[in-house]
Amino acid sequence: MFDKLQQTFWKALTPDLVPDETKVAAEPVAGLSAEIVAALGGVDNLKSQQPVALTRVRVALHDAACVDRRALRLAGVAGVMPLEGGVLHLITGLRA
Repeated sequence: MFDKLQQTFWKALTPDLVPDETKVAAEPVAGLSAEIVAALGGVDNLKSQQPVALTRVRVALHDAACVDRRALRLAGVAGVMPLEGGVLHLITGLRA
């Protein structure tokens, strides 16, 4: 709740610098939270996903341009490593 209030406050002060929230409705997908799925462009943008290690998840996307890196960071993804062919490695920590 505090995060929403803080974001609204900064959005009011700097409307051009704070982007709007992601509007894609998404549901959790086997091991990925709804926030992460939405930041990846929604369920329809996911080709596949699989845990690679204890702290990483590999996702293959139909369109890598739909990824919202800021929303991924807000969802708890520590890092994103893009690979060829719309494949991303998400560094999620132990929450993968």
